Amino acid sequence: MHVTLAEELVLLSLDDRTGAPKESVNTAWAAAGGLLAELVLAGRVDVADGRLAVVDRTPTGDSLLDGRLERLDEWVGTKRPGKAKAADWLTKDRSTVLRDTELRLYERGLVTEERHRVLGIFPVRHYPEADGSVERALRERLTAVVLDGAEPELRTAALIALLHSAKLHRLAFPDLPRKQVEPRFAEIAAGDWAGESVREAIKNMQLMMAAVIAATTAATAATA
Repeated sequence: MHVTLAEELVLLSLDDRTGAPKESVNTAWAAAGGLLAELVLAGRVDVADGRLAVVDRTPTGDSLLDGRLERLDEWVGTKRPGKAKAADWLTKDRSTVLRDTELRLYERGLVTEERHRVLGIFPVRHYPEADGSVERALRERLTAVVLDGAEPELRTAALIALLHSAKLHRLAFPDLPRKQVEPRFAEIAAGDWAGESVREAIKNMQLMMAAVIAATTAATAATA
């Protein structure tokens, strides 16, 4: 079963038993970056100098990607030429990317859906594991590359770069100290594994995530 980078990231972030999300803020940034990187890899979108361009509107055949491609194309159409910034798109997309990706995992039968109400009022949805085969294979790939030194193929390298950029090392290796795995993540992320457009998509995600975290930290400090 082919799953997108965003789906892989969300699978890693969901608790297998309870379905509760872990590190959802950073995962949302990484998933948005992952979908953009997927569209670049599929030849549908180009990212250069921080700007986005839709270069091919042909559907990919993947409903999650095609929904994003349609939204992105509409969004780019509202911008003046050269003003469709990747950072702006990622900021917009991160607000819905987790929900859309979780629903796609549910449609595929990889997770189940459980609905709760917090304080009897606020609805919450969790997604416990239903079919663990995809996540097991994913973790085996990451183990082979990060711990055993295997050479990553392009998609695994892209996933590792996203995890590293979003500081999500513990989602991949929850039982290992970050300092043990981070050097290998950094080595792969810095390697020559993809074209410049994919690298820009991930770089913009990382920059926007860092900017939002910095602004949040500053605001918290100011009110302390």
